[in-house]
Amino acid sequence: AGGYVAEESTDRDADGEERSRITFKVPPEEYDDVLDHLAGIGEQLERDVSAQDVTGDVVDVESRIETQKASVARVRKLMDDATALSDVVTLESELNTRQADLEALQARLKSLESRSGMATVTMELRTPDAAPVEEEDEDPTVGGAVGGGWDAFVTMLTWIAVAIGAS
Repeated sequence: AGGYVAEESTDRDADGEERSRITFKVPPEEYDDVLDHLAGIGEQLERDVSAQDVTGDVVDVESRIETQKASVARVRKLMDDATALSDVVTLESELNTRQADLEALQARLKSLESRSGMATVTMELRTPDAAPVEEEDEDPTVGGAVGGGWDAFVTMLTWIAVAIGAS
């Protein structure tokens, strides 16, 4: 569908049931198709849909970037005209501050643009009718710990493969 898995985690809840949480980033035009594919994986227990319009934020940050660029240019002009060493040092410090602010605004703009380019789908998968957790051993072994970790790892890979195949 042109998307990707942005995040994945697998763990066990207090009852010992395994669960995985997978977050996908998908193109907005593929959103409904991806949801349809994912619906076939299991029983849907809950669905929340929300949207956040970041258009106003993008326009605001773009405007602030232009203002900050002009501010940086003014400080550079003052530095060109400065003759005293103390003025140059002061202006250089101010220039560094303003450039850092400009870079922060540019990074925020990139973040906003990336959020507006992809839809986010988060899915939680749970093991149906999981067997109850066995009592913990008084003296757990290294082999038991490795085996439990391996089982969780294999389950995680299985869910990722299913989810990627669905998208």
